Amino acid sequence: MSTRTPESGTPTVDVHAHILLPALQQLVAEADPVGFGAQQALEVQRNGPESMAASGRMIKERWPQLTDLDRRLADMDAQGVDVQLVSPSPSHFYYFAGEELALKVAKTANQAVREFVDRAPARLNGLGLVPLQHPALMVEALEHAVLECGLLGVEIGSFAATPDDPERSTVELSDPRLEPFWSRAEELGALVFLHPFGCSLDERLDRFYLANTVSQPAENAVALSHLIFSGVLDRHPDLKVLAAHGGGYLPTKLGRSDHAWKVRPEAHGCAQPPSSYLKKLYFDSLVHSAAELRALVAATGPEQVLLGSDYPFDMGSDLPVDEVQAAGLPSEGEAQVLGGNARNLGIMAAAALSARPTA
Repeated sequence: MSTRTPESGTPTVDVHAHILLPALQQLVAEADPVGFGAQQALEVQRNGPESMAASGRMIKERWPQLTDLDRRLADMDAQGVDVQLVSPSPSHFYYFAGEELALKVAKTANQAVREFVDRAPARLNGLGLVPLQHPALMVEALEHAVLECGLLGVEIGSFAATPDDPERSTVELSDPRLEPFWSRAEELGALVFLHPFGCSLDERLDRFYLANTVSQPAENAVALSHLIFSGVLDRHPDLKVLAAHGGGYLPTKLGRSDHAWKVRPEAHGCAQPPSSYLKKLYFDSLVHSAAELRALVAATGPEQVLLGSDYPFDMGSDLPVDEVQAAGLPSEGEAQVLGGNARNLGIMAAAALSARPTA
């Protein structure tokens, strides 16, 4: 099944879909059992036992979708999705890892995604990983993902703790140490997919699944605000950043940020009002509400929103195309969200990308 129209020939592209890499988890657990165990304990603290149990059942039930290519392609056909841009499950960030292990994790994940994509190059392309906790290593991992593995970019979390810092200092996206990474991503035309995993509010969100429903949108808003207010988007105007989950709480709640930019000197690190930077960012459509999707498109413009499903997790959408169509967007805007914007960003199947003439 395809939703592309004969007139446009533009494929429908899902930019937010995940794969699970069991071999990567085993590698990390064996290489750093103490760090791996500490991360597992932190997840229990953040989520609470009830959510951990429910998530365990969900992963078991959806294991085929996470690992089996044939099941994925069948689901894409049923959804009307022509192309998926796949990225590792954010549980594979492993930001506790030391330098040597962190670089190995990133390169192993990059190669694993490349191998998965190569099994269905007409339907898939991929994103790799970089070690956000070690800014000095991020360019090497990015170049491995894009130049050596031929991926379209990388996926990052909203923040990372520095494992070799005794005070567990935090790497925010405004950190000056990330400047070489932003510069190289801009030069390469690499897509940087912002996908939170975990939240610094920790046990305050340990019930009612608040660790996902509240933390994910909050983390997106915080991370994007760091990018905006620090001037990263001024210094790197061609940087391509795609935020998961519709950018969380940020896109439709920037009036207060704009006011702070006007009246507070410490909030004046960016050249323009914060709301103006929505035109420099991209957002997926996964907001679970027709009204909220219309509000997102109204705030950003239809050219900044791309179809996303979070396949195959239960907090994703099993019918992402239907949900975009249910929002009742103007036909041109709907076509942009479903595939036109992805095409304009160069997000296409691996086979189509490799077939393009090179300069």
